Amino acid sequence: MKRFSRAISITVGAVLTGMVWTGAGWAEPSWVQIEAQPSLAKAQERARDWGTTFPDLAGFAMNSGWYAIAIGPFDDIATATTELRRLRREGLIPADSYVSDGNRFRGQFWPVGAALTAPADPATPAAPEETVAPAEPQTALPSPAAPETIAPETPAPETTVAEPAPEPVETLADSRRLEAALPRETRIEIQSALQWQGFYASALDGAFGRGTRASIAAWQAAQGHEPTGVLSSAQQGELLNAVAAERAALGLTPVTETEAGIAIDLPMGLVEFDHYDPPFVHYRAKDGSGVSVLLISEPGDQNTLFGLYDAMQTLEIVPMQGERHREKTSFTLTGQNDRIHSQTEVRLSAGLIKGFTLVWPAGEDARMSRVLAAMQTSFKPVGDTALDPTLGKPMEVPRADLISGLDVRHPEFARSGFYITEKGAVLTAAAGLDQCGRITVEDEPAELSLIDAGLGIAVLTPKTPVAPAAVAPFEIAQIGPGADITVAGFSYPEALSAPVLSFGTLSDLTGLAGEASHARLAVHTLPGDAGGPVLDGGGAVIGVVLPRAADAAKLLPEDLTEAVQATAIAPVLAEKGFAPAAAEGTGTLAAEDISALAQKFTVQIACWK
Repeated sequence: MKRFSRAISITVGAVLTGMVWTGAGWAEPSWVQIEAQPSLAKAQERARDWGTTFPDLAGFAMNSGWYAIAIGPFDDIATATTELRRLRREGLIPADSYVSDGNRFRGQFWPVGAALTAPADPATPAAPEETVAPAEPQTALPSPAAPETIAPETPAPETTVAEPAPEPVETLADSRRLEAALPRETRIEIQSALQWQGFYASALDGAFGRGTRASIAAWQAAQGHEPTGVLSSAQQGELLNAVAAERAALGLTPVTETEAGIAIDLPMGLVEFDHYDPPFVHYRAKDGSGVSVLLISEPGDQNTLFGLYDAMQTLEIVPMQGERHREKTSFTLTGQNDRIHSQTEVRLSAGLIKGFTLVWPAGEDARMSRVLAAMQTSFKPVGDTALDPTLGKPMEVPRADLISGLDVRHPEFARSGFYITEKGAVLTAAAGLDQCGRITVEDEPAELSLIDAGLGIAVLTPKTPVAPAAVAPFEIAQIGPGADITVAGFSYPEALSAPVLSFGTLSDLTGLAGEASHARLAVHTLPGDAGGPVLDGGGAVIGVVLPRAADAAKLLPEDLTEAVQATAIAPVLAEKGFAPAAAEGTGTLAAEDISALAQKFTVQIACWK
């Protein structure tokens, strides 16, 4: 019994003197303080409640007159901080709980029976136990009953209950000392939380330099705290818990997609896995959130990357309005319309192309900007493989209308045109172009620089510099009816990426209504040929194909095509600063030579909403 009592005395004494046994010696302990009460009775009641959850609970009287309830002890501040973060994250302790080194703890009141006195000095020998002889048994003798006396009632003296001192406030020095002991992971978590709330935009490195201090001070000021640049324990909990609550609402969860070789934080509260359809992993909207995600993964080189860049812009989930940025090994696409917004980011590294697309409803930019930031920060290629092309199931929708299960956006109409200047100006038919929300030439954005409604022609200029492979020469000298002609155009814009040649003859030098600037051709053309060049035997331009008139009351021969003559076009172009090059009279060319020449200057034009 003496040895057991001695062990308890030493252990409790070590705690009260600020030491804990680690197995290798005594060390400074740390605690997770979860509550403080102004009275012992209330503190014991609360400790009894907390004790059902935490068996390692302890209660201490504090030098302020309050009573602390804490979990521990822990070997060091780092261990206590890790436990504090876990318990906060799981919602098991109050948000304002913090790590304490116990320097304000005095007598221990919980668990019940804990010693409340300082330990005896081990160097002082213990006094011998006193031996008490058992008492002799005695027989009680009856005594005569005494008359009952009732003492007068005396009022109890009034007692004055002293108000307890307020709970001590953590000083700036305390905050600095506790912050210095934080592990790197916690420091990074703080920077990430500041970034989430828009106060920090630098690297997540755990180094608290000027940038981090300024961000902390800005956050403190925004919350009504003194902007010291150093978080107190309570403020740290306030920041991390607020961000944790916001992230929980979005369901942001680290996801490792092993098939695609991608690790990323995804808003699993808003999306759920749908299916594989290489090169995409599809996450559909969850519970009507309107949010969807694509993970992109495929092997390839720069040509594959650039092809994906072009293909992504044809998808409905990438609206046409927004910035496009392509570099040698990466690209970014932003898109927005009145229904959806999206962001696509893709990188090429070591023969693997990986990235993601986030799509969300218009009007939710504030919330989704945080999701996008989390995805950008966490995105990481994993391993040295990409998505297996055989994953997924056969599609029930024709592939012509899909790219890996995604709806392809189609233009309002597509037609032909041809380069007329070294700077990339393109001549085409004007009909309908003024109604386009966006115009592309060979998938690159262009703008409408000239429309001549009388002639029915238009000039498009590229928004980014273009160096044409060739410029179409104009033949100003008029040729007579019956001459052989060739029309170059994109007859099948959805199926073929190169112009098709259609051969015929010049029927007349006037239009159907007798227009002197027009000509009639005996050649079969399709809607995609409109705007294409009409070439003579030497490959020079003698006219531009006009679209067929939409007149349901008239049925024209299929091989009748109307064009506007080059002799009428050239002066208008010259006056507007687009003077065409003159033909050099090379004579008659073989069909294959005309084809090779036409492919250099004939281009495809698309009109988008």
